[in-house]
Amino acid sequence: MSKKNANFAADLVAGIAPASQSPTPRRTGIGSSVLTGRESRLAELASGSVVSRTHELVDPARCRMWVGHNREYALLDEDRCADLIESMKAQGKQEMPAIVRRVKGEADYDYEVICGARRHWTITWLRAHNYPDFRFLIDVRDLTDEEAFRLADIENRARDDLTDLERARDYLRALDAYYEGSQKLMAERINVSQSWLSRYLDLARLPRELMVAFSRPQDLRIKHVTAIKPLLKPEDRRERVFAQAAQLAEREKGAEQPTPVPDIIRALALAADPPKKSGSPKRSGKAQTVRSEDGKPLLKIETFDGKGIKLTLLPRGGGTRAEAEAALKDLLEQHWL
Repeated sequence: MSKKNANFAADLVAGIAPASQSPTPRRTGIGSSVLTGRESRLAELASGSVVSRTHELVDPARCRMWVGHNREYALLDEDRCADLIESMKAQGKQEMPAIVRRVKGEADYDYEVICGARRHWTITWLRAHNYPDFRFLIDVRDLTDEEAFRLADIENRARDDLTDLERARDYLRALDAYYEGSQKLMAERINVSQSWLSRYLDLARLPRELMVAFSRPQDLRIKHVTAIKPLLKPEDRRERVFAQAAQLAEREKGAEQPTPVPDIIRALALAADPPKKSGSPKRSGKAQTVRSEDGKPLLKIETFDGKGIKLTLLPRGGGTRAEAEAALKDLLEQHWL
């Protein structure tokens, strides 16, 4: 190692251990490279630029899912975990550790999984299918329930393999568990807009009498909520929708393939506002005014059974163009499923 590099390494570790009064002997060869690497690593740790964590390899049977985990473990199977199965077979191990925390007072478990349900399922599956030497790689953290929720949400928010319904139900549970029912507080803590959060909460709150129509409820997306939610008011339309949902549920029991979600929504909408046998198109209820988050009118919508909609822009209502564009986008998602 050159004298210049040796002096640089010495400067990096100066804050870790007192510098010797005598000159640092010059190091050469392989040994000097190893020592220099250790010095650099110590300096990085001391500066805070690198965080050292201890990972452990454990038996997955000693780990249970945290009660607040945002993934429905029972829905995991070979199809949903196929990418991990093939990856771990190829690598011969689990590359990314799951995040866990220790549990106390439970004879059957040592840890609970905060993030990493698919990794846990995959390792368990591999051990039962000719790979008994695989072990579960974990990163042990000390977390409160609210911290665990936010950490799991951040890790899984961008993943396509977590369904909107799973995420929505997790948010609804967390709303009361950690944020005293305040959507504003929760949105601030997880760094999302209130309108974005509201869509997920609306999905989670869809009544059971309606949800029975979907044989695969995990296929529901938040974009579908804009089409479903208006069908539940007033009471007479709600009752027709529930009756149709029950009929669809019976029909789905004997079907070879589940009916696509858009087709189910169209059937529910038709039940809510059945078309007249003759005459001019009938308006399905009163005109609806779409408002911004602070209550300013943006759009006026009038719907006609089976014929379309009449849309009136309200540019002088006080809302912004961006809010109007967002409202129009929601309207398109509602009618183009």
